[in-house]
Amino acid sequence: MTPEKLFQDLLGLGLNWEVVESRFERESGTVFLEIRETTRLWESTRCPKDGGLTFCYDHIEVMTWRHLNVFQHRCEITCRLPRGKCRQCGHVFRVRPPWEGLSTHFTKEFEAFGLLLMREMPVSKVGEIMGETDTRLWRMLFRQVDAAYAEADFSNVCCVGVDEMSVHKGHEYVSVFADLLAKRVVFAVEGKDKETFVKFVEALEKHNGHRHAITQVSMDMSVAYQAGVKDNCHNAQVVFDKFHVIKNANEAVDKVRKAEIRRGGEGIWEALRGSQWLWRKNPENLTDKERERMGKIKDKNLCTAKAYQMRLVLQDIYRSGDATTARRRFKVWCRWVRWAARFYKASLFLSMVKLAGMVQSHLEGILAHWKWGVTNAFMEGLNSVFSATKRKARGYRSTVYLTTVLYFVAGKLRLPQF
Repeated sequence: MTPEKLFQDLLGLGLNWEVVESRFERESGTVFLEIRETTRLWESTRCPKDGGLTFCYDHIEVMTWRHLNVFQHRCEITCRLPRGKCRQCGHVFRVRPPWEGLSTHFTKEFEAFGLLLMREMPVSKVGEIMGETDTRLWRMLFRQVDAAYAEADFSNVCCVGVDEMSVHKGHEYVSVFADLLAKRVVFAVEGKDKETFVKFVEALEKHNGHRHAITQVSMDMSVAYQAGVKDNCHNAQVVFDKFHVIKNANEAVDKVRKAEIRRGGEGIWEALRGSQWLWRKNPENLTDKERERMGKIKDKNLCTAKAYQMRLVLQDIYRSGDATTARRRFKVWCRWVRWAARFYKASLFLSMVKLAGMVQSHLEGILAHWKWGVTNAFMEGLNSVFSATKRKARGYRSTVYLTTVLYFVAGKLRLPQF
């Protein structure tokens, strides 16, 4: 078997194409495979407009495609692609070869391997491994994701989670919408105002979904997101995520700690110094050393310890078996916080009082957790994944790059697209 015949079989060219020459250039370390069509190609090629019979009209200039390496050497395919002409309508078109990917510079196998690597590492690093510029790899990724996203079907989307994701330091955000049942990102757009919902429902309906088919939207306490749901998804119940409620409680406890340190007093600074992360742990997660220190702090009867106790009780309310019980316990908790603020220094418990007001004003959305059982855990997982990705990639050039990687990694798209 000749090398040309071997490569023809390995490439799976069949009877319509043949490798006419294979050569190795030692100076550049590149293997070149020259391919041309056979006469049998025209027996199966049909006009893309009317399906009519075609014949060879002419050939274009020589094109080159990057293929997977042959052993450790770079491999390139060259071919003067034929142009066909329809015998019925006279339409002239370029014949697409079976090895060509979505990018006109890469083969299907090369693109598939590149996509596999880009899921696991920064594009710049993939470029170093594959011997290509990151610009060409990004271009390939854009085409693959755009083609796959255009075919995505959102007809079954009814339970949505939304959260903002930081793009750069400062106030630059991307709003990310996800199907919480299918655990996939369905839309991402720059900004975090209520107009993001307008763009979301437009994208949803382009992919066979419907805005009024959405029955639950899990989110944080964002006023803009609430307005977006009210204006665009009339059948949707807002569900305030447990994670964000507890997150606000943790922040309120830390504000009490800072206020108590500022007020000062005998032994307060020594007791609370460097204890920020201590108050964010549950008692069962404390180490022996941390548990010992926590006991010493509680002996001083500090306001921070009281606020921490309030946070634990608030968290325990989520273990209630039904919404009726949870409603009663939330109301009792709010009264307890306000009473404690009057009993202790009101200025120290100001953040806890505000937390109680937030819980009371958003109680219906918080209680919807018991009816639907949805959370934004998937969205928070995305935040951690992309924070790590951004650190590896040293950031993205624009939000287009970030949203493309969001769809690529978490959109469950059918890739590669060939």
